[in-house]
Amino acid sequence: MSASTLRHDQRQADQLRPIQFEIGVAPNATGSALVSFGQTRVICSAMIEPKVPGWMRQQGVKGGWLTAEYSMLPYSTLDRKSRDSSRGKLDGRSVEIQRLIGRSLRAVLDLDKLGENTLWIDCDVLQADGGTRTASITGAYVAARLAVQKLIDAKRIPENPFRDSVAAVSVGIVKGRPLLDLDYLEDKDAEVDFNVVMTGSGQFVEIQGAGEEATFTHEQLQSLLTLATTGLKTLSAQQQTTLARALLTTTS
Repeated sequence: MSASTLRHDQRQADQLRPIQFEIGVAPNATGSALVSFGQTRVICSAMIEPKVPGWMRQQGVKGGWLTAEYSMLPYSTLDRKSRDSSRGKLDGRSVEIQRLIGRSLRAVLDLDKLGENTLWIDCDVLQADGGTRTASITGAYVAARLAVQKLIDAKRIPENPFRDSVAAVSVGIVKGRPLLDLDYLEDKDAEVDFNVVMTGSGQFVEIQGAGEEATFTHEQLQSLLTLATTGLKTLSAQQQTTLARALLTTTS
């Protein structure tokens, strides 16, 4: 591929940014991972609370629950971002993203097998360079899987409640080209922008997408979904490799 067809960071159109997982970055959490999608870095933690929300008890709903929170730290962007607490409430974007994280993980979680426990997911963005929601979902699964393994090892639940893994990635059309895993410079100029959530077995969980003052064809939509699927297979494999090493370490 000629240099003229490479992206500004020297990636090919179908190439992910460098992806890394660092396990155990939050020692007090039941499970944690620092996930990096290039310069985007998110601490994802999972903690187990041995009770369920009041609405579940009131409605007689059996099983457990998973809920997520998402926040961008003040220094995660070039210009200081105000904390949600200073505004008195979450901004609409944060609410949307934490609901997306929760939905994505609940899609692959058997809540009955979780027992009467609440799995709290916290995603805190240390550095934002595009794709914070997709990095959060991808890292949150790793943190959550580590957390439920501790429940299994402690014999608080009999088996793994996760039916599958889940990961997410962005795709978009920038200057007419379909691209995988957009960074900030690409995202802000994208004519079309999608976030795609998929299970490890290749089932779609959610697709968020729109034209930014632009339209897109059926063929372009298919090319974006193909790009996303390719990237998500790689992300899923990296999740499994990371978890295999982490769980081997804890049992050896």
